[in-house]
Amino acid sequence: MSVKRARLRRLVPAVAAVTLLAGVYVTAQLPTASAAEVKQIASQYKFTEMPIAMPPGYHPTQTIRQVNPAYKNIQAWISSVGAGIALTDVTGHGRDDGMCIVDPRTNDVIVTYAPTAPKADRFTPFVLNPAPLPYDSTTMAPMGCVPGDYNGDGRTDFLVYYWGRSPIIFLARSTAKTPSPSAYRPVELLPGASVDGQYDGPDWNTNAVTVADFDGTGHPDLFVGNYFPDSEVLNPEGIDDVQMPSSLSNAQNGGGDYIYRWTGGTGGPNPTVSYQLVPDAIPYVDATGWTLAAATADLTGNGLPDIYIANDFGPGHMLYNDSTPGHIKFTLAIGHRGLATPKSFVLGRGSFKGMGVDFGDLSDNGKFDFMVSNITTAWGLEESNFVFMNTASSGKQMQQDLAGGYAPFNQDAEQLGMAFTGWAWDLKMGDFLNSGNLDVVQTDGFIKGKINRWNWLQEMAMTNDDLLSNPADWPLVQTGDDIAGSQCLAFYASAPGGGYVNISKQLGLCDPAPTRGIATADTRGDGQLDFAVARQWGPPAFYANQSPDLGHYLGLQLYRPAVAGGTPGQDLEGIGSPAYGTTVQVRYAGHTQISQLDGGSGSGGKRSFEVSFGLGSYDGPVTVQLHWPDS
Repeated sequence: MSVKRARLRRLVPAVAAVTLLAGVYVTAQLPTASAAEVKQIASQYKFTEMPIAMPPGYHPTQTIRQVNPAYKNIQAWISSVGAGIALTDVTGHGRDDGMCIVDPRTNDVIVTYAPTAPKADRFTPFVLNPAPLPYDSTTMAPMGCVPGDYNGDGRTDFLVYYWGRSPIIFLARSTAKTPSPSAYRPVELLPGASVDGQYDGPDWNTNAVTVADFDGTGHPDLFVGNYFPDSEVLNPEGIDDVQMPSSLSNAQNGGGDYIYRWTGGTGGPNPTVSYQLVPDAIPYVDATGWTLAAATADLTGNGLPDIYIANDFGPGHMLYNDSTPGHIKFTLAIGHRGLATPKSFVLGRGSFKGMGVDFGDLSDNGKFDFMVSNITTAWGLEESNFVFMNTASSGKQMQQDLAGGYAPFNQDAEQLGMAFTGWAWDLKMGDFLNSGNLDVVQTDGFIKGKINRWNWLQEMAMTNDDLLSNPADWPLVQTGDDIAGSQCLAFYASAPGGGYVNISKQLGLCDPAPTRGIATADTRGDGQLDFAVARQWGPPAFYANQSPDLGHYLGLQLYRPAVAGGTPGQDLEGIGSPAYGTTVQVRYAGHTQISQLDGGSGSGGKRSFEVSFGLGSYDGPVTVQLHWPDS
């Protein structure tokens, strides 16, 4: 692996780092912040919304999807997901100022540039075209876009996942001079999914794809998480074989989770890539939930990323990676319940809704923690977000625990002030001040309309599980109905004395519109972390970070040499391929932080591949340890 560049720059020092305090659930004094403290915290941040360039003649009109006749009475519910966004290096020039947007208002996958991109990185925005692969826009719809280099030629490709079919990988051609519809060759993820111009693959309804090197061979493997069982959810003339969850707390009739192992790829004018299903890589009972999100992190330090699967209508799953090269295998690990621990706060025993997940070092101790989004609406379904804090004494101890079926994490969302957001979805952690402390941005809101249907939803929440799988037994959720439709994006910042405070309103980010995906990137290459948001049935938004007093930072771009042997920075070819599987630990002046090259964790949003650390006012030596699988 090579390091493209390491940036350790002096910026105006930020505020001092804040230590997080996590107490015992029952007896802890919960963190609070006065109005003056909230104002002071918010004054450190500044974000400016900037317009996003869209394809010429782009006119979004759709406000709801056509659905299977059996779903007609809950058409708005079925139409509540599908907005996605990602930030990445599209042009190959070394800057993460390109965007991939899934817009449900047109059911298009749009490739464009960030508003902060320089002239050299700008191109005419366009729509990715699946042709000549079979695609029926009346029965299929894109749900998310995952950038990556899937064939190892140094160019950015796009994996798009759908409801109604299996994923398509758009591979960049070596002959392409600039991003355009013809610059990408669409290929099926599943061999044989297309036969004689007709789609012959499974009717997957995918809501989560994450990319990681699961077996330590240096190549991008895939986790694919499906929501509805295989069926024609979006076919207005489909047969009545569709289902809803079999339980509100333990549904196991979902579409299924799969692991695909990378088996080969080539560059050139007609690039290729091949993947192979790994049967039983995930225990069957743990692969049948209604999956909305997934995230990976090397929790043990053994070089193999573990997975957390966030399921709707049932418990999420922490899966320990017990793979060897060429053989991928995961086993389940769950938490332990203490006398004062509610059952749903035990990792793997939760009966709440898993809507999004992200890993990060919230404690500044060199260990990965993680947060899971949930439905947390006061006077509605007031459950709880989860913030699972890593309690393992070392990576070795974590490995022993996970291998033995125990997941050593404590659930401290309420103690940290992040338990209650609203109807929450995707989330991303990031150090927007370069202070050494991670912030959390979280999407929010469900269905926007004029008729409040919370009372009907609450009645459904008390329904017997035996009735739930039949869509006909669900309450009406149609065009014009509203459930948490005016909830706004959350921005959790570190508060004095420990914990976090939501300063979204103070920052002007509280647009009362349902949001779904979050993407983060240093789009200007100067250490200022920007973010973009996908809205459900609304225009996407890009927020440029213009915070006044940023700290120092270390920025790393980590890559493997490309196999194509072309000219980096020309014809869409970058310096190399993202070094999937890399974990980075930084030590300086009493601080130890850990991060990773993220291949696509979360739900509808994907961050860039850059690994960045905020250092606050510190400007001395930094020790960096990189850990990656050598191919």
